[in-house]
Amino acid sequence: MSEMLHPGATIGILGGGQLGRMLSVAASRLGFKCHIFEPGAEPPAGHVAHRVTTAGYDDAVALAEFAASVDVVTYEFENIPTEALDLIEATRAIRPGRRVLAISQDRIHEKSFVNEIGLATAPWAEVSDMASLEAAIAKIGTPAILKTTRLGYDGKGQARIMAPEDAPAALAAMEGATAVLEGFVDFSAEISVIAARGLDGSVACFDPGENVHKSGILHTTTVPARISEAQRTDAILIAARILNALDYVGVMGVELFVTPKGLLVNEIAPRVHNSGHWTQAGCTVDQFEQHIRAVAGWPLGDGSRYADVEMLNLIGDDVAMVPDLAKAPRTQIHLYGKAEAKPGRKMGHVNRVL
Repeated sequence: MSEMLHPGATIGILGGGQLGRMLSVAASRLGFKCHIFEPGAEPPAGHVAHRVTTAGYDDAVALAEFAASVDVVTYEFENIPTEALDLIEATRAIRPGRRVLAISQDRIHEKSFVNEIGLATAPWAEVSDMASLEAAIAKIGTPAILKTTRLGYDGKGQARIMAPEDAPAALAAMEGATAVLEGFVDFSAEISVIAARGLDGSVACFDPGENVHKSGILHTTTVPARISEAQRTDAILIAARILNALDYVGVMGVELFVTPKGLLVNEIAPRVHNSGHWTQAGCTVDQFEQHIRAVAGWPLGDGSRYADVEMLNLIGDDVAMVPDLAKAPRTQIHLYGKAEAKPGRKMGHVNRVL
């Protein structure tokens, strides 16, 4: 493959959190170096990277020097300013590409795209003021959830509307931001598919995992998910359709609701994903290596699962469980190197082979 990077090449990663950290570890196994670009000091990814640039996404000089020092650029989170991407792309390829970032950064763009390629979502409507919220409630009904279109994650930027009288408080919680109202879905499970697409257009999907959330944050992912073989096939085909429609390169997380009427797309994440951490204990090639392979132009690895696994997030003070978890059999511990445990902060995860 003409664009295949050779060992010794440098992969630039925008973002220095735990996903960047695990990408850097995977890259090092394949003989690559990683250069992390991160505004915050002492990022977790910096502990295991060849080089770190500490600068803001508005620092044109630092961005240009970063781009010049690497062979390809990827990212560990979606909300990178457009201006920064413009500057980098003038020098280096960004994988996955810009289109998916523009779509995933905005819930309205995301839902519109998913519907346009023939996939189903929960009922939704754009909300900009009280009149549009009232119209959306009249159309969709309650209960429903109001979400900011941008920057919301792990339960942030959301307000539940259990009855129409909750609307004013929910709208106030958006603090003037454009929002989307989503109808509640009668689902039996939430699953996610971690899927990859290579430079050559090949697609490889990991088995769907079954997700459980607490306080809006992923708590566990378990494989195999409790779904039928037909649902498993449908989930993988949905993920592949999204990847191909975007001419995607890299790993993507696709969250789905299992409903009596079929699978609904909840969200897409154009990066390695929390619900794919189980692959570290259940597959020969995990999601992080798969992403590095894809952005480096390598053949995709075999994503076949050889074990049943439960991934448990360690949130905040959960990290105090580590001494006991370290005694448990068939338990793989991943800590992110964060100095301070805070409520809602992802400190690490464990993969338990079941």
